[in-house]
Amino acid sequence: MDSATRVLAVRHGETAWNVETRIQGQLNICLNDKGRWQAERVAQALAEEELHAVYASDLVRAYDTAVVIGRAAGGLRVQREFGLRERSFGVFEGRTWAEIERDFPDHSARWRAREPEYGPDGGETLARFYNRVVSSAGEIAARHPGQTIVLVAHGGVLDCLYRAAARVELQTPRSWQLGNAAVNRLLYTEEGFTLIGWGDTSHLDGAEHDEFSDGGGADRVGHAA
Repeated sequence: MDSATRVLAVRHGETAWNVETRIQGQLNICLNDKGRWQAERVAQALAEEELHAVYASDLVRAYDTAVVIGRAAGGLRVQREFGLRERSFGVFEGRTWAEIERDFPDHSARWRAREPEYGPDGGETLARFYNRVVSSAGEIAARHPGQTIVLVAHGGVLDCLYRAAARVELQTPRSWQLGNAAVNRLLYTEEGFTLIGWGDTSHLDGAEHDEFSDGGGADRVGHAA
């Protein structure tokens, strides 16, 4: 396994829209105060790792989280990757879950049923999104055999990587966490991704700031943030 790539996959820090359960998709929403704090905490935790490269979605909430990680790792430059973007949600973007259920009840039901070939008007189907993410992440990991890299992305991206590594079908309901600033560990070889550890938020525990001490972030929008 010396040629395997060790992948540390991290979800971006919290945003105001995470808190509001508002679909961000590919809109550029900045980290909130808690999200910036979470980025600092995960960066401190990963500074103990021997990192060789940091990649991120080009959306600002992921890129800004990655910049903090790269700085703590000795000044690693963050490489932007379009393929690590969140799913495009078309007309759903900017709306809360409740608004989607109210305004698009039939579409909401198909979305929640995780139909692989369904996509909101103007957005990606789940199958196309999954293929984009797994292909992009695999291509990145293949560049770094025997090394450790960080991928900073979004809830939906992390969900795809979990499914690929754990061999879980797209339509299977999610039972795993996608917490903001959680560290998720994977291995990549020519056979694909393998799951090593998931949802580590220990670096967010015992917070000095009471207002941020819950550590979990807003996970209700896990596959749309």
